[in-house]
Amino acid sequence: MGWLIVLVLMVLFFVMMFGIGFILNMLMKTTWFPAYIFIIVILPIVVYSLWDHDQGFGAYLASFRVVDYLTALAGLAGAILSGWTIRKLRIGGYKMF
Repeated sequence: MGWLIVLVLMVLFFVMMFGIGFILNMLMKTTWFPAYIFIIVILPIVVYSLWDHDQGFGAYLASFRVVDYLTALAGLAGAILSGWTIRKLRIGGYKMF
């Protein structure tokens, strides 16, 4: 897979998780909820649903490529940055956030 495609995929996941996290933060009045959801719910569901149970867990995690890890890290960065952005907006005096 070309590095340009990987870069586009990383930006896509970053923007997607930032947008979803920003909207959830506005609706639920929480700051770090999207980051917790990403780590506690989304990543384990994806890992478990794709796991071939004939393999051991360590062998399964080793079967992922760098692209998969970079995409997950970009999504996590988007979720964390959405919480940071909402926090800064609240500190700045925006009450709707």
